[in-house]
Amino acid sequence: QVQVVESGGGSAQPGGSLRLSCLYHGPMFTFRSMGWFRQAPGKEYQLVARVSTSGDAEYEDGVKGRFTVSRDNTKNAVYLQMDNLRPEDTAVYFCNTAPTPFLAWGQGTQVSVSS
Repeated sequence: QVQVVESGGGSAQPGGSLRLSCLYHGPMFTFRSMGWFRQAPGKEYQLVARVSTSGDAEYEDGVKGRFTVSRDNTKNAVYLQMDNLRPEDTAVYFCNTAPTPFLAWGQGTQVSVSS
């Protein structure tokens, strides 16, 4: 069974940066498009960025120009570089297959942005 483990979250001030990592444990990583989702308190999961098997990236409008998603197929890893953070980016961030998440959700990593 595939397991994903997210890390790298924390607290940041508005305008700050964080880099999230996701390690994918299991088969088939190189054949799957992966994405970063976030869930704010009381809200549904939101797909914010995804990267195809070949590395092509797509972003939700609110993070375009601020977030950069990438993957390393040699390490079964997905990354999310988050720059110019805003308070509305505060959420728990998860990685999963994208656009449809069909893996078991990991524990996620908390990102908190405030002054």
